[in-house]
Amino acid sequence: MSQKIAIVPYSDRYATAFKALNEEWITKYFVMEEMDYKSLDHPNKYILDKGGYIAVALLNQEPVGVCALVPCAYEGYDLELVKMGVSPKVQGMGIGKLLGQHIIEKAWEMGAKAIFLESNRVLAPAISLYKKLGFQEVYGIPSPYARSDIKMELLVAE
Repeated sequence: MSQKIAIVPYSDRYATAFKALNEEWITKYFVMEEMDYKSLDHPNKYILDKGGYIAVALLNQEPVGVCALVPCAYEGYDLELVKMGVSPKVQGMGIGKLLGQHIIEKAWEMGAKAIFLESNRVLAPAISLYKKLGFQEVYGIPSPYARSDIKMELLVAE
């Protein structure tokens, strides 16, 4: 493959891409909600300053995918996987899988024993990816997002 893919930690130079890549998929299927605006407009304040992490996938030095971890508010979970987006122009190249593997590895490095995420079943490729990464569906957890209709977890292998 002549195209070089790299996963790098977020820096402010990727702020526009972080927002744009997420806004693109959210507005295609749903509407932006208050929590979207907060975390996408202020990733340092709402993600990094709270002990979170953001990964950026670069294809030939161009940001084409993003994913974040934030401390999880739900009991029994250490981190929540949030704001994963891959540009439609590069979907199908395995970038989402690389990003997911990286973010899970980072979560374990950060000491997490359980990762939580929420999504929507209309995002079938995303749900399929999460399952391939080892996430399993869980029930009975409320969500601040109107669009969330599936919750999943990944527990550290003992």
